Amino acid sequence: MQNLRNKVVVVTGASAGIGRAIAIAFAREGAHVAALARDKDRLAGLCLQIKNTCLVQSLALPTDVADYEQVEIAAERVEKLLGPIDVWVNNAMVTVFSPFIEMSAEEFRRVTEVTYLGTVYGTMAALKRMRPRNHGHIVQIGSALAYQAIPLQSAYCGAKHAIRGFTNAVRAELLHDNIDIPVSMIQLGAFNTPQFEWARTKLKYHPQPLPPIFQPELAATATVEAVKQRRREVWVAFSAMKVIVGGKLFPGLLEKLSARKAYEGQFTDEILEHPREGNLFKTVQGDYGIYGRFGKKSHDNSLQLWMSLHKTPVITGIVVVIVGVIIALAFGIT
Repeated sequence: MQNLRNKVVVVTGASAGIGRAIAIAFAREGAHVAALARDKDRLAGLCLQIKNTCLVQSLALPTDVADYEQVEIAAERVEKLLGPIDVWVNNAMVTVFSPFIEMSAEEFRRVTEVTYLGTVYGTMAALKRMRPRNHGHIVQIGSALAYQAIPLQSAYCGAKHAIRGFTNAVRAELLHDNIDIPVSMIQLGAFNTPQFEWARTKLKYHPQPLPPIFQPELAATATVEAVKQRRREVWVAFSAMKVIVGGKLFPGLLEKLSARKAYEGQFTDEILEHPREGNLFKTVQGDYGIYGRFGKKSHDNSLQLWMSLHKTPVITGIVVVIVGVIIALAFGIT
């Protein structure tokens, strides 16, 4: 298992929500963290938090990941100021809560540029530096929606599907070239993040994550452990697992269930007076931190994730139970 102390970790979309939780989690492991996002004030707040709680270096780099030149400049600064990049986490995303028919071409393009191309550009900048060294680890923060889409987030779902296809192609190329750089994907369920407070929405009601909802630290734990254990893919929560497996086995049924439950399931009872512009094209002011407004409905842990990250003791326990049952049956013990 890899020790992360003194490693250099880059996290995009790090100013709030899951990205912020991931940055803090790596810092607590002793890694030096470079935080990329558009809002310089929230990045400064994150770096101050890391400075006050972790004995590591941090670097705030205001960056729009939809612009490759900005990503490349940020990568150069990281290597100059912190050292060679060991881990790059692509987490930045934006979305629009809206029926597809009501979206503009500009909105769809922007979601794609940030969420999908931002991941492409981050991977490109990371591999440019990691490949010559044959060292490093890239993590793509994905979603169960990369396997099974839902209504009202067509651009976001399309981007997550694209990230999965792109990542598989990159993995194959690295294997072909005998490059030992793992590329992990973290497929998430629904999380209590500020996304639902600041994302652009055209809905009548305030948006919410589809229950069950989990706290961002679980996603951060999955990300850190994926690097430490060199995991190809980690699914976070039984809900994500059900969507992914169900989508593979019964895609038509999942689409019907999504049409029936995932449409209104993304609404709260709070009526919005007008469409919210959100953070699609420009940042929204304020320090949103890690969490959204759904803390009372959110879970702090996931048995599925624990079992996934602790396969050895789980398998050992299962074997012990099976052996015990066999011995009991052999000796006629009831």
